[in-house]
Amino acid sequence: MKIVVIDGQGGRLGQLIVGEILKEQIEGDLYVIGTNSIATSAMLKAGAPHGATGENPVKVVCKDADVIIGPIGIVSADSLLGEVTPEMAVAIGQSKAIKLLIPVSNCNNQVVGVKQLTMNELVKETVERLKELL
Repeated sequence: MKIVVIDGQGGRLGQLIVGEILKEQIEGDLYVIGTNSIATSAMLKAGAPHGATGENPVKVVCKDADVIIGPIGIVSADSLLGEVTPEMAVAIGQSKAIKLLIPVSNCNNQVVGVKQLTMNELVKETVERLKELL
């Protein structure tokens, strides 16, 4: 199973997700893609074995991903302060992968009916959902 974690800005969310995936010893090939080099670096420091930065890696890696994990903004062009290009959002949206989108509250994308959780609670819930998928 190919698991792709995508994050931007400082990469804190992606770093927490990678750490939890590794802690839970989830089977699969783990790839991280940062929308910038700081985000990529943070996820690699958490222990991810494969990582890259930018638009083209998003387009390439999402083609055959089984699961894509990231903040909800990764499917919205110009989100994360403009770090998500329209091409990135399309590549993620068109991927046949299951998308585990985390409803972080610091963006303009809000999901009605979703309760506010801490970052740690969101990460734990996301990894639990990933385990269910496997």
